[in-house]
Amino acid sequence: MNVAEYVQSDMKYPFVFITNMSITRRNCEQLILDGRRRWKIENEGFNEQKNHGFGLSHMFSENYTAMKNHYFLIQIGHMISQFLEMGLRRLTSLAKVPTRILFDNVKESFLTVSLTESDTYSIMRLTHYRLL
Repeated sequence: MNVAEYVQSDMKYPFVFITNMSITRRNCEQLILDGRRRWKIENEGFNEQKNHGFGLSHMFSENYTAMKNHYFLIQIGHMISQFLEMGLRRLTSLAKVPTRILFDNVKESFLTVSLTESDTYSIMRLTHYRLL
């Protein structure tokens, strides 16, 4: 285990990175930059999951496996929403519809719109799976 500490005069606390990679004078700065970037991505992701509709707030079960499964589902939902947001960014700008309203409409459709036989057939044609 290796440790790199980053201290800057305007920072209240230093950033400390623990890694299994060897730290040298050549790679130390890059490791710190990558670590800061990763921390920012993770912190923003958790913030979005807690405060923007994903329901990450408290334990929904006392069963550890159930808690992990619930969190994994939140992660999957967040990932899908990021893919949708990237893919729909152009569409929302053309339609002049805020992304939040678009996602609210999609969420509502999952609750209120039933799939028809035609929808099911289309999905089956587009998806393929095999048993191993």
